[in-house]
Amino acid sequence: METVTPTTLHTSQTTKLKRDSVKTVILASMIGTAVEFYDFYAYGTAAAAYFPKVFFPTMTPAIAVLLSLLTFGVSFVARPLGSFVFGHFGDKIGRKKTLLVSLVLMGFSTVLIGFLPGYATLGFSAVLLLCLCRFVQGIGLGGEWSGAVLVATENAPKRKRAPYGSFPELGAPLGFFLCNGLFFVLESFLTPAQMLSFGWRIPFLASFVMVAIGLWVREKMQETPLFRLAQEKQQVTKSPLKDVFRTSWRQILKGTFIVSVTYTLFYTLSTWSLTYATTTLGFSNRAYLLLLMTAIVVFAAMILASSYLADFWGRKKMLMTISAALVVFSFAFPYLLSGQHNTGGALTFLVIGFFLMGFIYGPVGALLPELFSTKVRYSGSALAYNLAAIIGAAFAPTIATWLADTWGVKYVGLYLGVMAVFSFVALALTKETKNIDYTK
Repeated sequence: METVTPTTLHTSQTTKLKRDSVKTVILASMIGTAVEFYDFYAYGTAAAAYFPKVFFPTMTPAIAVLLSLLTFGVSFVARPLGSFVFGHFGDKIGRKKTLLVSLVLMGFSTVLIGFLPGYATLGFSAVLLLCLCRFVQGIGLGGEWSGAVLVATENAPKRKRAPYGSFPELGAPLGFFLCNGLFFVLESFLTPAQMLSFGWRIPFLASFVMVAIGLWVREKMQETPLFRLAQEKQQVTKSPLKDVFRTSWRQILKGTFIVSVTYTLFYTLSTWSLTYATTTLGFSNRAYLLLLMTAIVVFAAMILASSYLADFWGRKKMLMTISAALVVFSFAFPYLLSGQHNTGGALTFLVIGFFLMGFIYGPVGALLPELFSTKVRYSGSALAYNLAAIIGAAFAPTIATWLADTWGVKYVGLYLGVMAVFSFVALALTKETKNIDYTK
């Protein structure tokens, strides 16, 4: 049963609006992003390790990997469409109803991937069905993150938006750990032939359990207090997308480039490095997954630490510092990924990378919604976040793989460094947001 704390928000007319309990806010905001990132990790791992043989068996290994990673980008291309749809309804009818629909759409398409036949059965039609499922998944994902952070931050007490905004961010390492942990267990007990035949399908099918839990938790929560306050004041807009482009297009651009580097960094650390480690550095898929799961603990810890520091130090100063540190890391990490089966170098690369990832990702849950007013907050944050997904992640594994194969791994570092510079410039042009009036 849902419990509600006596903590309240007060309107100028002394109307009292109750918040959900901290427990409900944590579960409702975290579960969706956990499902989101679980789904993406499942696809990223399968695209790197299994889909080249399942869906592109007639190609050379190198081309098969590139084509497989290109299907990875289909969902990112679809995400802005999802942000248009879910952002519109999230700002018009509320956060809760919109989040329920996005979770169903996202979960259904993920489970369906687990049932798809391979190229040997349907030929090229199998690839088309895979891309279709991925596209639908992207539409559902287009409204997930922004809605989840609004559930958290619009329930947050004053001066605690960044810690509350970290709740959905923690879904990223949780989903990563659950998914890669499942792949690790499967690869420990199944032979490579069994994994290729049916084992890779199990993580996709298992996401049904997480989706069911997410729907149950979100059905129990109430609408966010700030959206109810906007409804009572009749400040809900009928045309959120029109209003957000008219009043906040600069914030959309800034938010897009601030967040882009987090995507590039994450998929460089996870999807690309998994591909590179297993095809070039001599690691088995299982061995490298173990290194990833070790480093992901650092990711989770730094999300929590950075969210508290962001409330104390400020979002802008902190994120600019980490962006500068990422430039240094981008030039240094190629030296860690050298030699055959260099476990120490690979683990150092992952730990430092996820340390920086946690620090740059944690405050984003507060910063991005703070760029927009309540009436267009869902639309604005969704558009910025999902446009960042296209720029920073849609083709990041493919680009990084091509750069490493053609020019060497140093150019992958250069690619990451350029994205960090874009983020630094966008932050420099953005005002500090930690003390804004979030009720407006």
